[in-house]
Amino acid sequence: MDGEKKNVIWLGFTSFFTDISSEMILALLPLFLVALGASRATVGLVEGVAEATASILKAFSGWISDRMNVRKPFVVIGYTLSTIIKPFIAVANTWHQVLAVRFFDRVGKGIRTSPRDALIADSVSVKERGSAFGLQRGMDTAGAVVGTLLASGFLFLFSRYTNFDRLMQYRTIFWISIIPGIFAIITVAVFVKDVKAKVRLKDGEKINLAKLGLPFIFFLLAAAIFELSNFSYALFILRAADLGVMVALIPIVYLVYNIVYALLAQPLGAQADRLGRKTLVFAGFFLFAVMNLGFAFASQTWQAWALFAFYGVAMAITQSTPRALVADLVPADVRGTAYGIYYTVIGLIALPASAIAGFLWDAHSALLAFSYGAVLSLAAAILLMIFVRPSRA
Repeated sequence: MDGEKKNVIWLGFTSFFTDISSEMILALLPLFLVALGASRATVGLVEGVAEATASILKAFSGWISDRMNVRKPFVVIGYTLSTIIKPFIAVANTWHQVLAVRFFDRVGKGIRTSPRDALIADSVSVKERGSAFGLQRGMDTAGAVVGTLLASGFLFLFSRYTNFDRLMQYRTIFWISIIPGIFAIITVAVFVKDVKAKVRLKDGEKINLAKLGLPFIFFLLAAAIFELSNFSYALFILRAADLGVMVALIPIVYLVYNIVYALLAQPLGAQADRLGRKTLVFAGFFLFAVMNLGFAFASQTWQAWALFAFYGVAMAITQSTPRALVADLVPADVRGTAYGIYYTVIGLIALPASAIAGFLWDAHSALLAFSYGAVLSLAAAILLMIFVRPSRA
């Protein structure tokens, strides 16, 4: 394997360690917020604001990395900031303080994500993109599996062998999460190599939507509609608790989701390379609609476990293959910018998506909130199939 292709492996390990750190926090964060007195709508709002913050920065970091024709410095800075700031959730006493930490964590993600994805796309051939993004997402989610197991294991040990109350257990786990984050920083800083784009923007050349192309614009519209249905994981966790999953098993039901996601992300990405990335994205959007209907009408505890496995299948497609499809739709010299615009659009949509779903649930019912999501997912699938025509795959 040449040096450029090794970037995919090393970035995969960076994501692996980062997600161990992140999921030790995120698997417990909805319960932590509720323990601090937050409502379901507030939980959705916190996650929506966090993702919207990251998304605004993704556009700028992608554009600047295209201008400078460098990717790695942005990736290193972004991962470092997130690793340092995340554990400070441990000292939060209100949901406002949690929101502040999540804001700065997502600033780090906003800085790194678009340049990282452009670096992955630049490191492999066109026919390998689906597999490369699937591998990165698979290793990312394998880290989530390990992080969730660690969170669950520490909860068990603290409950059995310490006198910590529930909040102190959460806080201690949040502090421990910095350790795998340090490994992530070392991996990206030492082993990842920058790749210069073979074609770059000329000095003074401006980027406009016309250069990105009409197929990309239609794809953005479909992705935006889908993102309105892609509520924060926190709401799905609260739905599992609502269906009777015990608090001690919440990290495990989330683990089921992450295991399925991790196992299928790379194989499904490779399948997208063979069948067509647009076809697989359509399938992912459609499966997400079916899954939302399942969460809407579920009434028994076992259904929560089955739906979280289904959630893993849908996310294995919708969180990796669309990123490979972006590279098929735009010229190489504006790839970082395209990723930045893509992430900005879906991230800004994440703010109202989670907040609206939480409001519909609080004001009416889970049936209405998740049915709303199902309709939007199906609309996105139809729009994608009719109007998006990849020309560079």
